[in-house]
Amino acid sequence: MAVGTDSNLLALNSPAPDFKNVLATGNQQFSLSDFAGKFLIMVFYPKDQTPGCTKQLCALRDDMALFDELNTAVIGVNPGSLESHERFIKAQGYPFPILVDEGSHIAREYGALKPEGGIQRTVYIVDPQGRIVFAQQGMPSDETLAEAIRSHS
Repeated sequence: MAVGTDSNLLALNSPAPDFKNVLATGNQQFSLSDFAGKFLIMVFYPKDQTPGCTKQLCALRDDMALFDELNTAVIGVNPGSLESHERFIKAQGYPFPILVDEGSHIAREYGALKPEGGIQRTVYIVDPQGRIVFAQQGMPSDETLAEAIRSHS
């Protein structure tokens, strides 16, 4: 299987790979189980404070009321440092955490790595039972994400 292609995405209805006690902004730690009972949008993005990543995460920030109504949490996932993520959140006012994916272990488990090791922009939705119900590379619109959640509610 070629790394960084759509064929690398996790299969729909498969269990979401677990992650445990991952450091995130706000000096919190998160595990996949912390989101049980809710939908979870996971955004793997290449780099803090870059135009495309800022645009993508700001759109999610601006639509948080919609996602709250849909019982949906949002997290960013990136191998950058906690300090970089904290600056990014402060600059943009993101109401959701960004996980520090040191060594890109979570990205690897979720098929979100390019062949050279960088992050392939990838979005997953995990349902309240921990199954993958949406997987797409790139920047799907928030309405596309909301529709995927509605169709699995």
